[in-house]
Amino acid sequence: MATTDAATSAAQTERGPSSRWTGLAVISLAQLMVTLDSTIIAVALPSAQDEVGLTDVSRQWAVTAYALTFGGLLLLGGRIGDHMGRKWSLIIGVAGFAVASALGGAAGTAELLVAARALQGVFAALIAPATLSLISLTFLDPGERARAFGIFTATSMSGGATGLVLGGALTTLVDWRWCLYVNVPIALVILIGGWLTVPSTHGRHGARLDVPGAVLGTLGLLAVIYGLGEAGNLGWSSPIIIGALLVGVLLLASFVVVETKVSAPMLPLRVLTNRNSGGAFLAMAISAFCMLGMFLGMTYQLQSVMGYKAIQAGLAFLAYIVTAAIYSTRVAPKLLLRVRPGVMISSGLVISAIGLFLLTRLTPESTYLVDIFPALFLFGIGVGNIAVPIFSTAMSAADSRDAGIVSAVVSTSQQIGGSIGTALLNTVSTVTAAGYLLSHPGGTGAASAAMVHGLTVACAVAGGVALVGAIAARLLIDIDPRKKQTVSS
Repeated sequence: MATTDAATSAAQTERGPSSRWTGLAVISLAQLMVTLDSTIIAVALPSAQDEVGLTDVSRQWAVTAYALTFGGLLLLGGRIGDHMGRKWSLIIGVAGFAVASALGGAAGTAELLVAARALQGVFAALIAPATLSLISLTFLDPGERARAFGIFTATSMSGGATGLVLGGALTTLVDWRWCLYVNVPIALVILIGGWLTVPSTHGRHGARLDVPGAVLGTLGLLAVIYGLGEAGNLGWSSPIIIGALLVGVLLLASFVVVETKVSAPMLPLRVLTNRNSGGAFLAMAISAFCMLGMFLGMTYQLQSVMGYKAIQAGLAFLAYIVTAAIYSTRVAPKLLLRVRPGVMISSGLVISAIGLFLLTRLTPESTYLVDIFPALFLFGIGVGNIAVPIFSTAMSAADSRDAGIVSAVVSTSQQIGGSIGTALLNTVSTVTAAGYLLSHPGGTGAASAAMVHGLTVACAVAGGVALVGAIAARLLIDIDPRKKQTVSS
């Protein structure tokens, strides 16, 4: 496999820079499509709920079903991409994603909508690992690779916020169903562009798929992500949540044991035990923990407390999106050529923590420009400083034969970190708000004051987690990907 990947990379270098950069645009668009779909339906739920018959209890499944299958199947999707070839994994994933999106847009019942969202997640689990590994194998020059990861990062890390903006706009101006239909024309562009410009990679057709590992790893991740994702709704003490987490941990422990025994493991443990790739996975999980927790809190602050409409709340996140995009494409790639990634990631987490601590000053009377914009601006810089070196570090530390699975673990780390952040920070916010109401009964605006108080405490917790992550990243990551990359043999 190393030999074929080396030949593939050499062939792409010979194709010239224009072909590589066009292919990058297609790959980044595919990554944007799958990341924005994690949030695009959220602001459309009030409109969709009545039309398809979602109950108050079941409505979160329109969001959770996607995250569950996407996160749970990422490892399997990464290994499938290694076997069939990353280009074919991308093409099949995008085509399936378009079909699932069309089904969801046409859904007349709650069951069909949730099933379509779950099917989207299945195909997204094929797309995400293929995108990152294709970039790693296409761009070998340190300068080009840093710039490529910067562009990819800008689209990937801003996808969630972009989904809120686009979802609010489509729901307000057209119809909530276009939050799903919009993926069809995007997918057609990716399919045509991908077929013409994305490099072909040879899969390991003769290698055996680790079936026991695939079953244990997939079911274990599904159980853990379900438990973490639903904890905010059912409560951490729920027997269902406790049972799901225990089963997930047991299955993942069995998965680790199996991976040490089989000759061709789905997830070689060398991927996790490498201090650089392992540190990158941890930093990605912590960044997603803070980012998605911040998105959730800010959505309620903007709409429930400050009275913003859906489209206004979505547009408010442009401060984060634009900053992250500019920093990731213009600043971070240049820094990566001069500063070690461990230092960049650590400083990015510190900057994110400062942004979160700024949000602890929020009150029901807070204004956007004074109290929210500075935090979103800092968070955009922090994420840009984190994600570019994370992607570069993880892929630089990986053997070429593990490119697909490493990129899958990066995405899995993001999904798990985001699930933990959403569930834990939502629980912290809710419990704190309830305690505030008990100590401040009645009074005008008590509910808004309690909600804001809960948000500020959650932001303080997230800021503390970011600081711990900064220390861990500085201690663990010591790779220097500024040197010209070679493909392992």
